[in-house]
Amino acid sequence: MKIILASASPRRLSLLRNIGLEPEVIAAQIDEDSIPGDSPAEKTRRCALAKASAVAEQVEEGLVIGADTVVVLGDEILGKPASEDEARDMLARLSGRTHRVITGLAVVDARSKRSVLGHETTAVTFRQLTRAEIASYVASGEPMDKAGAYGIQALGSLLVEGIQGCYFNVVGLPLVRLAKMCKEFGFDLLIDLAPHASHAQEVGGHGRAGKAGR
Repeated sequence: MKIILASASPRRLSLLRNIGLEPEVIAAQIDEDSIPGDSPAEKTRRCALAKASAVAEQVEEGLVIGADTVVVLGDEILGKPASEDEARDMLARLSGRTHRVITGLAVVDARSKRSVLGHETTAVTFRQLTRAEIASYVASGEPMDKAGAYGIQALGSLLVEGIQGCYFNVVGLPLVRLAKMCKEFGFDLLIDLAPHASHAQEVGGHGRAGKAGR
């Protein structure tokens, strides 16, 4: 199954590669600010669909994955900081509080244009941060291309006291949610991507292979 990632995010690409996918990458060019939504979750789903649909028009076949991740504090969406001052302000507001990370997902069949939408929400709690810690983190450059001005998978992990929900969602791509959506197109990520999957399907239906593997 050909997979196309409608995103230039190196983090999303890395997550897909970690499970055995090597997608073609075609970054979608859309105006996210022009896309409406009655809630952050709805807006992320619509943005994800717009990205996937735009790329699906450029290819003849394959499943196109679109994703859009936002950080929500209270009722406010925190996007990518436009400056170091804005990054410091975002981190100061997140300090000692719990926020939500929402990723909207869209999978579009490029041939039929059929689409499946979904989203994932994870609660993230920051510890209390000092001004010096915030300044040092911003000076590292890590916050500048990330929603909410942090990345949980690297130095930003030291900001986080705990999470409730999917970790990979905070990185930018909720893998279990994506797997469920791909199943609706007959593509089972675990079965189809596992090493020697065809052999396992031949012998694994009667339980013996599973016992031997443990």
